[in-house]
Amino acid sequence: MISTRFSIAAVERDTGLSKDVLRMWERRYGFPLPERDANGERAYPADQVERLRQIKRLMDQGHRPGKLLALPVEALAALAPRQARPARNEYIAEDVHGLEDLLLLIKQHDTNAYMQALQQRLARHGMQRFVQDIVAPLTQYVGEAWEDGRIEVFEEHLFTELTKRVLRQAMTALPTGLGSPRVLLTSVPEEQHVLGLLMVEALFALEGAECIPLGTQMPLTEIARAAQAHQADIVALSFSTAFPHRQIPPQLEQLRQLLPPEIELWVGGGGIHRVTPSAGIKFFGSLKAGVQALTERAQKKHPVAGAFLHMPLPGAAD
Repeated sequence: MISTRFSIAAVERDTGLSKDVLRMWERRYGFPLPERDANGERAYPADQVERLRQIKRLMDQGHRPGKLLALPVEALAALAPRQARPARNEYIAEDVHGLEDLLLLIKQHDTNAYMQALQQRLARHGMQRFVQDIVAPLTQYVGEAWEDGRIEVFEEHLFTELTKRVLRQAMTALPTGLGSPRVLLTSVPEEQHVLGLLMVEALFALEGAECIPLGTQMPLTEIARAAQAHQADIVALSFSTAFPHRQIPPQLEQLRQLLPPEIELWVGGGGIHRVTPSAGIKFFGSLKAGVQALTERAQKKHPVAGAFLHMPLPGAAD
């Protein structure tokens, strides 16, 4: 039986580790140790790719790569459960059984049943409760299942794509926001998770905000240019738990300097748990708190120090 081999480009996409890092580790630590294909290109066995995934997750939690690369697979697996997870958000309405039922449909690869189950909950609860009480906690639950190895990477991607589809379909029925504030939603380079941004867009649109979605992975200079071109009142960024938390403060400080002072910077997502807010930036602990801030802003009718929403995203979800 021929075992699967992955190109260095595929490993980079899968793990989030750059080609340069992979080559450097190979030289310095002797791992990974790829084979060579017929063309002499690096070909990584599946077990090495899985170990690289574990190492990347632990690096994002603050472990040093040099120490991790010296550990066997069993020791890496033992480290992960010791990492404290952020507390579940208080707005989780679906109990664990309800979340597990939805997760089971993903694990069974029953796309039609999963989408139907989400649409039924949307019809029953309405958009606001659907986002806050179902999609947000489900996203966190799926992220934990991925970290624990209870679902595969492709299943986490399936969850993300199907959930995005349901959200986007539902958002087409929302009125187009033509009021205030004008909110530009995006993420920084290397942050590819979009579910959090979609949840925010849906809730803000319900509140009458005009949302300008730019998708993910926008260069900071382009975010600043877009904000001025669209005359945005707020720039809203999302950081998932998969994004290295040490890289967040410098990114925010640089963007804050690029933005005019009158444009607020709202920041959040599961990745900001261990980040201390800096001048001109304010973090919120839940989607509800973010919506409340938007409402209060509209009532005051004058700028305040920027803020965003803290959303429970998975380490690889989206």
